[in-house]
Amino acid sequence: MPRALTAPAGAPCSLEEARDALCARGFDPRDEASLHHAAGWLARLGCNRDFLGDLLVERLSTRGDEDAGAAGYGPQAIMLSGTQAGHFLRANIWPAAGDHACRTSGRHSFVYDLPHDHNFDFLTVGYFGPGYRSDYYEYDHAALAGWRGERAGLRFVERSALSPGRLLHYRAHRDVHRQLPPASLSVSLNVVAADPAAAWFDQYAFDLEEDRIGRVLNPGASEAFLHLAVGLGSGEAVELARWIGHGHPSDRLRLASFAARAASAGSAEGAERVWREAEGAGSRLVRAEAARRRAAVAAG
Repeated sequence: MPRALTAPAGAPCSLEEARDALCARGFDPRDEASLHHAAGWLARLGCNRDFLGDLLVERLSTRGDEDAGAAGYGPQAIMLSGTQAGHFLRANIWPAAGDHACRTSGRHSFVYDLPHDHNFDFLTVGYFGPGYRSDYYEYDHAALAGWRGERAGLRFVERSALSPGRLLHYRAHRDVHRQLPPASLSVSLNVVAADPAAAWFDQYAFDLEEDRIGRVLNPGASEAFLHLAVGLGSGEAVELARWIGHGHPSDRLRLASFAARAASAGSAEGAERVWREAEGAGSRLVRAEAARRRAAVAAG
């Protein structure tokens, strides 16, 4: 489960002070000193019981300034800083199951009931309310190829809530949780590591009953671009896709290249040939996915 941290006692700080301190030092979760520095400032910000309410009132009362009032805001996440020095700050709102937002938008809109990992590290602290509950698991990411239906090897740890003041470090590709709605409206604060390379690493949803990978949660823009380029019929795009399928370092993009070619093959026989080629492309992930998809094509 996420690593529980204890921050040294410190006076509440303002959002500006936390931003400045984190920007000056940066946030590298692989560095213990950097990790604890960020955790200390997040804990101090969490002790400031007024800043978030004041910020929301300021934003709601803004007139004629769309950038200040809307940028970075959504129904659940409130951005508290821009991305800088390898991180950003945010607040997350967690409605209870009976709250209007959860009843009208559905539990899935708040990622409840979806067992998942993360492809980035982040720190979180309970700020307001009893906190969302989680069933926590761990797994060995390096042991998996990442194909849909692969045995995940999840190990259950505990169920607990992100209570006020509780400080946790969610570790990329290790900690898995299934979030459940809190007993009443809650808010958490995060320091999130912003590594551009994270986009090349998969984030999974898991099937707990079968203990398997369910699906990938973070398809990249490059995959969509590849499908579009091949679909438009460019010979150059097809050749690029062929090279990517056999030589790109990202298994997920290699799979996308074969999927794009199979979708544009023009016949079931052509799609089967593409997937048969993919099975011999030298990737465990691509081989397993190709076998499953070729069987689906053959079955019509």
